Amino acid sequence: MTEVVLDSSAVLAFLNDEAGRDRVADVLGVALVSAVNHAEVLEKLVERGRSIEDAAMVTDTLAYEIAEVDVVQAFRAAALKAPTRHRGLSLGDRFCLALAQETNLPVLTADRAWLDLDLDIEVTLIR
Repeated sequence: MTEVVLDSSAVLAFLNDEAGRDRVADVLGVALVSAVNHAEVLEKLVERGRSIEDAAMVTDTLAYEIAEVDVVQAFRAAALKAPTRHRGLSLGDRFCLALAQETNLPVLTADRAWLDLDLDIEVTLIR
């Protein structure tokens, strides 16, 4: 049963053995990640020197479920632009939040900027 949506910052904290890693490890088996955020994780691994094949092998070992992106999520992510503009959230951030809205699940992130968002989404920091 899925219990939480993971932001790419949380997944990367886990992979990079950063503070908050244990909080992410505790939920990997019951977590959902947007395909957009999964792409962000792959991109960061490649930027740090891994091949795309190696990055895919690394992420394949993670037990989270990847949520496909659809038109409804695209609409929700676009609609989140105005209420999140003051915190400078990226499109990937907004897709994560859109998935949380759609599933009514809390989000786990390392991004402190999300704490003062006036949205009906439960946001928890990993550190």
